[in-house]
Amino acid sequence: MDQEQLVENKQKTLKNEAWEWIKALLIAAALVFLIRWLIFAPFIVEGPSMEPNFYTGERLIVNKVLYSFRKPQRGEVIVFHATKEKDYIKRVIALPGETIRVDGDKVYVNNQLLDEPYLKEALDKAKKEGRPYNVRNFAEKTVPEGTIFVMGDNRSNSADSRDIGFIKYEQVVGRADLIFWPFNKIGLVHFK
Repeated sequence: MDQEQLVENKQKTLKNEAWEWIKALLIAAALVFLIRWLIFAPFIVEGPSMEPNFYTGERLIVNKVLYSFRKPQRGEVIVFHATKEKDYIKRVIALPGETIRVDGDKVYVNNQLLDEPYLKEALDKAKKEGRPYNVRNFAEKTVPEGTIFVMGDNRSNSADSRDIGFIKYEQVVGRADLIFWPFNKIGLVHFK
């Protein structure tokens, strides 16, 4: 094999390698796009409405596909379109057909006191300080079909279903499944 053929073979090999890299990068980009837009999405917590469980600046992974297979369940933390420009993060409190009533620190679903272990520490602290945790009530109403009732964990400082009304299933983006920032809080989101 002469020198010219060696150079030509080397060029073909380099072209083939370059083409393989381009294909691999295009496939990776397509997968990232599909995963990012169809299955999971990042969400940044803004504001105090979900304290003490979520704080401003925390970053979450939202599962966008789960509710294609089933409806949101009580206790789950969801992200939904509150307005055309703004998404909110709140906790599902009541489901379609259930009655909901908020009386101070007590939340009643179908006239049964709701057990909220995710607020136990905050409720105990407020009680110890001699103050209510929640100062915003909600008169009893029935959750319409196709909607859910949501509340922020920071009950006195949350724009939620008490203000903006019931949330339609179509407004729900997905369930918050994982905290990935800051590093010291990395972990799964607990619902119960």
